[in-house]
Amino acid sequence: MAKGGFPGMGGNMNNMMKQMQKMQKQMEDIQAELEVKEVEASAGGGAVKVVCNGKREVLSIKIEESVVDPEDVEMLQDLVMAAVNEALRKAESMMNEGMKKVTGGLNIPGL
Repeated sequence: MAKGGFPGMGGNMNNMMKQMQKMQKQMEDIQAELEVKEVEASAGGGAVKVVCNGKREVLSIKIEESVVDPEDVEMLQDLVMAAVNEALRKAESMMNEGMKKVTGGLNIPGL
């Protein structure tokens, strides 16, 4: 047996390391691209709209005047929360789909 490993594994290991480095670079590029993309979600039939980016940051919240009722603040809070949560789910899904393009659906922990 060769010193420090198995015979014939050197070339395969080098190729695998190169492929992993290439995949890492592709993942970084896609992540940077997706971080600036935006997703929109709404609640209450569009009465509340939320825009998030791929970094899962809320960029804007728009609320139609018709749903601003001082007598029912709880409904407005619920609509805002629902729209924000849906926008964050869409941002997460967008990032996951982007990463799947690079990893080919491999289940790599931490991605």
